[in-house]
Amino acid sequence: MAVGIFAGVPVRDYASALEWYERLLGAEPAFHPNDVEAVWRLAEDRYLYIVEDAGRAGGAVCMIWRDDPAAEVERIAGRGPRPVDVEKHGNVWKWIFRDADGNEIGLGGEVSPPG
Repeated sequence: MAVGIFAGVPVRDYASALEWYERLLGAEPAFHPNDVEAVWRLAEDRYLYIVEDAGRAGGAVCMIWRDDPAAEVERIAGRGPRPVDVEKHGNVWKWIFRDADGNEIGLGGEVSPPG
């Protein structure tokens, strides 16, 4: 059985959020369903979107799983966004980013011990 996800993040200011998420994700959206939504394709059948919805903005919690999360965090930092925290659970690490509304976008994965 195939499994996909279409995860939404409500934001107050679509234009400024669009710029931040382009820097975070390192790409322009795959498509814009309308004037207040932008959708990024993260992998086959896996999407993240922002939508202007001031009443619900700030409550999203998402995590994007990567094969080499530490390298991805370095690439993201080169584009501007910086993690506000990191959680470590054994060899699984999660770097936490927050947009201007306080939505939590985690980037995580397994981190191999040095050596």
